[in-house]
Amino acid sequence: MSAHATGPFDVKVLPQTPDGTFEDATMGRMTIDKQYHGDLEATSKGQMLTAMTETKGSAGYVAIERVTGTLRTPNGARTGTFMLQHTGTMSRGVPQLSVTVVPDSGTAQLVGLAGKMTIHVTDGKHSYDFDYTLPQAP
Repeated sequence: MSAHATGPFDVKVLPQTPDGTFEDATMGRMTIDKQYHGDLEATSKGQMLTAMTETKGSAGYVAIERVTGTLRTPNGARTGTFMLQHTGTMSRGVPQLSVTVVPDSGTAQLVGLAGKMTIHVTDGKHSYDFDYTLPQAP
């Protein structure tokens, strides 16, 4: 089944103390904690790596987050976990972001989940649009 989910989310990003691996101030590592609301009622925890440049408005990041919760589908609520992979760049102020479900990462009632998420930030508030496919429940 192909479907769409939407809603707001809260996010907390905390810088991690350098462990000697990244001695350059242009590279960073952070933890991500999210609380999704709306069609996806879930929490997530993740890790992010960032790269800053000397050019204002240019940077990049990658992240992986594990989402745990309930997805309200057109055929009823489904509970489980799945992983999201983020790849983002900012080129002189122009953002490009891809957030994709890691293939075969769905568990429990979310086995077979695939899709892409779009993140919106408006006036400091975060929301998501999630286009996904999910096999019919057995």
